[in-house]
Amino acid sequence: MNAEHHEGADPIGDFLRAHLDEMVERLSAWVAIPSVSADPERRIELARSAHWVAGELRDAGLATTLLPAGDSITVFAEREHDPGAPTVLVYSHHDVRAAKPEEWSETAPFTPVRRDGRLYGRGASDAKGQVLAHVWALRAAEAVHGAPGVNLKLLIDGEEEIGSPHLRQLLEADPERFACDLVVFSDTIQWQVDSPAPVTSMRGTVTATLTVEGPARDVHSGAASGVTLNPALVLAQVLARLHDDGGRIAVPGFYDDVAPTTSARAAELEALPFTEDDWVTRTDTRAIVGEQGFTPKERLWTRPAIEVISLLAGDPEGLERSVIPREATASLSVRTVPDQRIPDVADLLRSFVASVMPPEARYTFEVDEDIAQEPYVSPSGDVLDALERALARGYGLPVQGRMGNAGGGPAEWLSARLGAPVFFLGTGLPEDHWHASDESIDLRMLVRGAATLGHLWQELAGR
Repeated sequence: MNAEHHEGADPIGDFLRAHLDEMVERLSAWVAIPSVSADPERRIELARSAHWVAGELRDAGLATTLLPAGDSITVFAEREHDPGAPTVLVYSHHDVRAAKPEEWSETAPFTPVRRDGRLYGRGASDAKGQVLAHVWALRAAEAVHGAPGVNLKLLIDGEEEIGSPHLRQLLEADPERFACDLVVFSDTIQWQVDSPAPVTSMRGTVTATLTVEGPARDVHSGAASGVTLNPALVLAQVLARLHDDGGRIAVPGFYDDVAPTTSARAAELEALPFTEDDWVTRTDTRAIVGEQGFTPKERLWTRPAIEVISLLAGDPEGLERSVIPREATASLSVRTVPDQRIPDVADLLRSFVASVMPPEARYTFEVDEDIAQEPYVSPSGDVLDALERALARGYGLPVQGRMGNAGGGPAEWLSARLGAPVFFLGTGLPEDHWHASDESIDLRMLVRGAATLGHLWQELAGR
């Protein structure tokens, strides 16, 4: 494989580059639909988004079905090529996270703009761009080879950003509809735009909410100061005890079931190009911290993590009233790794909070086990080898190492319910700013990701 792609070396890539303007135009139209699943007032926009992508899939030659899922709609599409060919189920999603317009500087969240080789807008990378990469991969494969070579099914979730609460019900209601030989999970990132590497693992995720109660109502910060339990201070003290000075999670027993990083996995991660300056610059994280004794890549993909993702107490907005608040709340995001199980982690967290909470404090601690997602590791073998070859062909660059996906998703659940292995192939990058302000997709990734998918179908078909 040549170190660099050159024009004419990849007919699938050439087709996609020739149609890039059209790809961007269609993606822009979709990004303009504010399909925020967490906002009840956006139900009509979720329906618009589902109908929009269903139309794109029909135009690409797939039969589509709209499946009600709570307040949203999940889109299913399929196309049979050959009963004897492999059947691939693609999982992705069309719902997006909420946005704070005041924090966006490149454009308003749902006013997509193309600038400096990127398309900015909420959902451009997570995950509408990833879905459209599949649409155009199919078109490119047909233009070059006449057919994709595999039977394709696409499951475009309308609730992924709120934990996919109705996905289980959809699959269990009609298992034959979703039957497949393997799953391609397209809601992930790549390491670098010029350094393709297969994602071979995904961390699990579970969220939790801790609320500490103080006085029966907000009270004057002077009149009752010094004798009143301040829930904001108690909450801060509990959160501060989640980690020790070395960045290690201080919950007793938390690491008991954490699988050690094997020498083979460490070598795969080490092969990925990395400098601390590059990581900090691309992600805007300013510094690298975390569990001492492990590399940043190990901390991202093979070690668990607990993050505080929101804090609320007192008067975070508006004019400050100088009161001791009656309650304080924190939301936690917990990332788990292979051999950990969510129910066990939830029990450990409950015991920890109970042990460190002052006896005079009242509190509630809720762990969202119903929408939790377990970690998953893709199996080695022919399909993973085919994915690596497809990445090299789609990027026109050699594969360097293997990586993980630091975020979570329903990969383990899909594999268990469908009885099929899951493999990851996404078009995002760490610098795309998922869930944050100025989300965008690198248009080179849109083309290279679609090209990789087109080649993957050919690889799986034995071509």
